[in-house]
Amino acid sequence: MFRKHIMFIIGFCLISTLAHANNFILSSPTIKPNATLSEEQVFNGFGCSGKNQSPALTWTAGPQETKSYAITVYDPDAPTGSGWWHWVVYNIPANVHELAAGAGDATGQRLPAGTVQGRTDYGSHEFGGACPPQGDKPHRYIFTVYALKIEKIDVPADASAALIGFMINANSLGKASFTAMYNR
Repeated sequence: MFRKHIMFIIGFCLISTLAHANNFILSSPTIKPNATLSEEQVFNGFGCSGKNQSPALTWTAGPQETKSYAITVYDPDAPTGSGWWHWVVYNIPANVHELAAGAGDATGQRLPAGTVQGRTDYGSHEFGGACPPQGDKPHRYIFTVYALKIEKIDVPADASAALIGFMINANSLGKASFTAMYNR
């Protein structure tokens, strides 16, 4: 009988946690899901001439145990064999649920205190917009917010997006994503 009660409690807690995680939503007033990115989110360089501006992002609160958030923007269609990291932002305080458009500039001054921008595949610590090869099929740009069980990811300032991604996934309580498209 005791075992049945424990299994019920564990099952109830798991269902409650999953239900709460399922309500974790990422959205953007700048980009609609499955829409084409605008000139604002296109890179300025490598043959592209966009404004290289990070979009405004908002998200609902993550699971109750959330101690910080991280955001990534990833293109799995980049012809590199490993995709392309366009933005990696971490150590976002747990009480923050939005980033303003342009927050991903090189200064980082529009980011919440303590927030860090990791090195992208462009080699910089800022948002890097879309710039797929000319004539490629539309690429997918996956915007993801992660609720983390730790307050701070402690990695070197020049850590790769892959190392930061490892730390994000190792400490994730849940995530929410949407995808946008772009080709030229």
